Amino acid sequence: MVAEVAGWTLALVLARAALLKLRDPARSQAALATYGLRGAGVRRGAWIAVVTAELALAIGLGLGSSVAAYLAGALFAGFALALAAAMARGRRGEPCGCFGGRSRVGPGAIARAAGLAAACAAVPALDGVEPTGTGWLAAGLAIALLGVAGLAVAVLALAREVGELRLRLGPQSALEIPGEGPEVGSRSDLLPAFDTGQSSRLALAVFTSDGCPVCRTLEPAVDYFARDPLVALRTFDEHRDAAAWRALDVPGSPYAVALGLDGTVLAKGTFNSLGQLESVLATAERRARGAVDA
Repeated sequence: MVAEVAGWTLALVLARAALLKLRDPARSQAALATYGLRGAGVRRGAWIAVVTAELALAIGLGLGSSVAAYLAGALFAGFALALAAAMARGRRGEPCGCFGGRSRVGPGAIARAAGLAAACAAVPALDGVEPTGTGWLAAGLAIALLGVAGLAVAVLALAREVGELRLRLGPQSALEIPGEGPEVGSRSDLLPAFDTGQSSRLALAVFTSDGCPVCRTLEPAVDYFARDPLVALRTFDEHRDAAAWRALDVPGSPYAVALGLDGTVLAKGTFNSLGQLESVLATAERRARGAVDA
């Protein structure tokens, strides 16, 4: 019974590996270049051989073949050796093609392949073993722990994909809408309200309101820029500083307006993150440099 359960479990692993390769053949074949297979024809042939072997061994394990179990163990051991060799050549982090085109070379992949090799080789030794009730409980607990570990790996992989996507998209800028707020290039009388020092290069007006939950969330970001000696920052409350809100025609909060030291409006926009607030300053600096160069 135990041997059958283990055999079917490993058969599913092999079948999944083969199906993931079949689902994305182009990337799976390209991943084989990590192991030194440069020619497209050579990679295609190796890919066909691996997929065929995985499917055939999955069927053999499902049928309870001891030979298939030993051959599957040898196959996974070969994968572990190939991964270790790739890491030794400085290929860590490159596609390995183990479970489709997204798998990567690394210590985890080597440990996984070695563990699967040992599990396959141990299947024939489990033939005829019948666990007690305690044994079944321990087996269930082990499976549950493996499931939790697999879920953790999946979450980490998802987090990595989201991080890569955000890097590709790049940081978003503050929402600067023409006709909303003060006109860029116009002069504002708000500068005397700032405590500008000798090192100040820009004045940053941040408009907030007590009933704005986003404003409270962004207080650390505002405090961060308030400590910058190059920026003279002041916050303007919707009620206490209503005159400033009206003077700059502020549409809502949180909103930021960057001023030159002569009161010129250089940048503006609604912001929802530290990066967006920083983009207001970056835009202001760029426009100030452009005005000087002109």
